[in-house]
Order: sequence, then C-alpha cells, then structure tokens
Amino acid sequence: MMDEREANELFRSYRLTGDKNLRNRLVENYFNIAEILAKKFSGRGVEYDDLLQIASEALIAGVEKFDPDLGNRFTTYVTPTITGMIKNYFRDFSRSVRLPRRVYAVAAKVREAQNEYYKETGAQPTISYIAEKLGYSEELIMEALECRAPVSLDTRVNGDDGEKDVALYDAIPAADNFENFEDAEALKTEIEKLDPTEKQVITLRYVQGKSQSEVGKILGVSQMFVSRAERKIVEKLKEALIS
Repeated sequence: MMDEREANELFRSYRLTGDKNLRNRLVENYFNIAEILAKKFSGRGVEYDDLLQIASEALIAGVEKFDPDLGNRFTTYVTPTITGMIKNYFRDFSRSVRLPRRVYAVAAKVREAQNEYYKETGAQPTISYIAEKLGYSEELIMEALECRAPVSLDTRVNGDDGEKDVALYDAIPAADNFENFEDAEALKTEIEKLDPTEKQVITLRYVQGKSQSEVGKILGVSQMFVSRAERKIVEKLKEALIS
C-alpha cells in the first residue's frame, strides 16, 4: 500500500488528467477500506457480496471527488461516504419484496460477475455485458440487480458494544448527513459554536463514523442519550445555516 504522500500525488494527477488508470490504482490502494466496512456490517441481514458492491461503488465515487489540497486525509474523507451509502441501502430496500427463487439464483451469479469485472477493471460492467457473459436476457439481469435482500432499519440487532435490542438504524455508523450543505465553511463555523460535548458527539459520529452505541460507550452515556443529542445537534445546525 502506497504512503499518503504518494497517494496524494496520484490524486492531484488524476484531478488534472482524468486518467482512469490513475483512478484504478487509487481504488486498488484503498480497496481494503471497502472490504473492512462491508465485513463490519455483514451478518445483519444483508449478504457480504451486496455490501462489498455498495462499498466499492462508494469508494470509486470518493476517489473521483477527493481533493487532497483541502487538508483532509482520504481515509477520513471516504469512510463516512461508504457508510452513508450502506445506510442508504438499508433505507431504500426496507420494504420486503417476494421474488421468484430463480431470480435470487441469477442475482448471486450477477453479483459474482460484477465483482470479477470490478476487480479486473475498477469499473462496473454494463447490463449487456453481464447478460452476454451469463447467457440470460437483459430483462432478467435488470430484475436480478434489484434482487437484494431487503432489511428494515427498525430491525432489532445487537449493538457493537454488545448492547441488546438496538435498532439497526442506530447500530450503523452515521452517514455523511452534512454533504448537502453547500457552504462547508459556514457549517464549520457553526460546529465551532457547539459546546464540548456536542462537538465530541459530532466528531465521533460524522468524522470517525462510529455508531451511537460506540459513542455512548466512549462518553459514558446510553445509546438513547446519544440518539437524542445527535438529533438535537443536527437540527440546531440546520436552523443556523438556513436562517
């Protein structure tokens, strides 16, 4: 794995040239982050291959957008991006859909073909490519791509610190909920106005990507306390930026 200085030089070159070979080298260099996060959330009702697919897409997006000259480390930048996409996945597929067993079987083959193609090229294959490779119609491939095991965010699971009966939504590290704020400097200014505890909650949740259970353990409070505090802080920041 290349060091941070070397990686940042590649990021700068990629931003200037758009050379996909440079992008693929960066994706390969940081692919272990996608694997670690996918493994972290596997076993909670979603297959590891699905999570790795989502994490890989987020990693590529992160590499394409990252600017090393803004002063952030890539690992710090991309972790909430990946966890955010995983969280959105749980949200988007929270409704249970019953599909034929054959579609699920095809879906497993499609995921395998996607992962093989991604490892070789650093990009996602087209529908027509997968259909030709597997010998199925494009319509069946499209149906299979939608066949991901749905899980409700209200599903009760064990928290990361062993706490029982925690909602899945609160067990997953925070998404980058501030990504839609256009004025990053204004957001930074408002965060500086928070009291020390509020700053710590925001840092642990949105910078370090820790779950509410993990934050509660660090601060010596309950997960419920962290949940309420987080909602209050986010609303406070939104109101400050909108007004």
